[in-house]
Amino acid sequence: MLRIAKTGLFGLAAIVAAALAVILARSAMEAPPPLDPAPYIEKAAAYDATIARDEWGVPHVFGKRDADAAFGFGYAHSEDDFATIQEVLIATRGQLASVKGERAAVTDYLVNLMGVWQAVEARYESDLSPQVREVIEAYADGVNYYAALHPEEVVPGTLPMTGRDVAAGFVFKTPFFYGLDKVLLAVFEGKIGGEAGLSKEGVDAFLPSEKPFPIGSNGVAVSPARSADGATRLLVNSHQPFAGPVAWYEAVIESEEGWHVAGGFFPGSPFMLHGHNATLGWANTVNEPDLADIYRLTINPDNEDQYLLDGEWRDFETSVATIRVDLWGPFWWTVEREVLRSEHGPVLRTPNGVFAVRYAGMGEMGQVEQYYALDKARNLGEWIEAMKLQALPSINYIYADAQGNIAYVYNAQFPDRKNGPDWAGVLPGDDSSLIWRGYIPFNHVPKLINPNAGYVFNANNTPFRATAANDNLKPATFPEMLGIQTDMTNRALRIEETYGEDRSITGDEFRTYKFDLDYSNDSAMAKLIAELIAVDANGDEDMVEAQNILREWDRSADVHNRGAALAILAAEPVISARIRGETPPDPEEKLRQAIARLKTRFGRLDPEWGEVNRFRRGSVDLPVDGGPDILRAIYASREEDGTLTAHGGDTLIMFVEWDRNGKLRSESIHPFGTATLDRSSPHYDDQSPLFVGMRTKPVRFTREELEGHIEESYRPGERE
Repeated sequence: MLRIAKTGLFGLAAIVAAALAVILARSAMEAPPPLDPAPYIEKAAAYDATIARDEWGVPHVFGKRDADAAFGFGYAHSEDDFATIQEVLIATRGQLASVKGERAAVTDYLVNLMGVWQAVEARYESDLSPQVREVIEAYADGVNYYAALHPEEVVPGTLPMTGRDVAAGFVFKTPFFYGLDKVLLAVFEGKIGGEAGLSKEGVDAFLPSEKPFPIGSNGVAVSPARSADGATRLLVNSHQPFAGPVAWYEAVIESEEGWHVAGGFFPGSPFMLHGHNATLGWANTVNEPDLADIYRLTINPDNEDQYLLDGEWRDFETSVATIRVDLWGPFWWTVEREVLRSEHGPVLRTPNGVFAVRYAGMGEMGQVEQYYALDKARNLGEWIEAMKLQALPSINYIYADAQGNIAYVYNAQFPDRKNGPDWAGVLPGDDSSLIWRGYIPFNHVPKLINPNAGYVFNANNTPFRATAANDNLKPATFPEMLGIQTDMTNRALRIEETYGEDRSITGDEFRTYKFDLDYSNDSAMAKLIAELIAVDANGDEDMVEAQNILREWDRSADVHNRGAALAILAAEPVISARIRGETPPDPEEKLRQAIARLKTRFGRLDPEWGEVNRFRRGSVDLPVDGGPDILRAIYASREEDGTLTAHGGDTLIMFVEWDRNGKLRSESIHPFGTATLDRSSPHYDDQSPLFVGMRTKPVRFTREELEGHIEESYRPGERE
């Protein structure tokens, strides 16, 4: 037996060695050629851009043409976050597993399943104007120029970035904001129909992370009718992860062709996604209408590559996704997976059957066109015309402008579905009349423009509570098949209880309300705490003490609060699971776990919230106010020492104001700073103390405001 075992082991070792030799040989044969920087450096000479960085390192990019400004911005953006831009590029091409390993294979498969590149190659020139193509190609040229000057940062084979890559990033990413990735994964895992609910939190399939990405946001606009001083005010307050592919980057862009914006950009995007220009601005929040339909297909028993439609067997469109998976070091492996499409859309074979998915944004190419039009709009009429392009699959818009107009749009590409079927369930796949072909027109999308109450808001809640009760949209006005959400968040309740209760809001009050730290009496948190207080303690001294702490808790999450730690640690896992549509853990069990955690790590059940809730970045380690689903939103991960470390929630915050004469004033704050990845830069964490202190800095929007505050000014490449 011993001899046989040894022979087997030696034989296996020989097979492994041979396999590794083959892998190494293949790696060497398929390695891309060394980067030649010359073409990218030569192309950069066609652009004329200047980058001026203010005292916070925020880039102010100037160019004669829009394309010049986009080129300069692509370069400046790369200076601060090239690694993330490159990762987004690789993910969009369906090649992320080649650098991130097996966990990223789902991302690569979704790129293929959604037909991202088929849409781009077929419609790039027909669907996008020459002006937009020029801008996104210029941004890509700016990224390429930076890469050419820093070849050591480039993953071999990724250059050049192109305008098509920029467009493809929007095609791929935008449907995920309403939860398409979760729908696709739910189908694949056998959770279909009502169980395939959308959620505000969960694993993001765009770039997989060990930490769930908080996806929320607050937006508020107040008109002169509700302002104490006749000003129009806008709160831009998206909730994103602090870093990564959907983390905000702040910049100001100005060209002589009228493109002048300040606000938030995602890695790989040349367009300001929310913020303001000189005369108007908007905030975005995630919304979750029902924008995806699931069909159960009938498969030909004699041919698994055919499905039944209108009494006839149809062939699937078939292709193969070739996914290269990084193993370790120089080793990799290639996986091939079938990709199927029916007339409905992408198809998944599962143990429970074969299903097709049809979704808003499928094959949509116009996102970049719409963002460009929004950036350049100068008044409400032009902004509405840009919204009518309806290229963005979802996302709420809260709008305000210098003329005192405010608006709220529950934006979505609502499928133009027929009446009758249960669109929330699984649909029969053999009836082509259930395959919708377009979207309802913008005129029928839920919206409010200049309500009498003088304010509009959204905090990821139902659009039927977006202003004062008398001005709200009526649910009966909109067909049930639109799948409009009806839920409320704590943040929405607190907006009603702060902004909504104040009929004469000052500038200071507008800011104070945004940093509100309380849970509403009507919130899920308050109701769960009431449940825990009512539990029979059965003489357990720790449980009795915990219930007394919860009973006395004022539902606030300020750093000195002595009830917040116990309440939030116990309740957050339960509430989050309910939001995600999962079976929640037992609340009493979670309370007992919180009791044990606090006793062990802090020696008491009521430590100050700031002892537990921490903000950490570089040399900064500070107690931070706020918590989950609070207007001062902080989402955190648990550490071994019992503390929490904030990793998302409030990110780029902007307070935008036009006074009664239309004069613009804008302030902002970012949780870190502009130097996203450079730990040696003073701008790696210079904004963090302000962020933790709930303070802001001025946005130096005009050249006059920037004068005297320039840290350095240079043309792309001159810093090298």
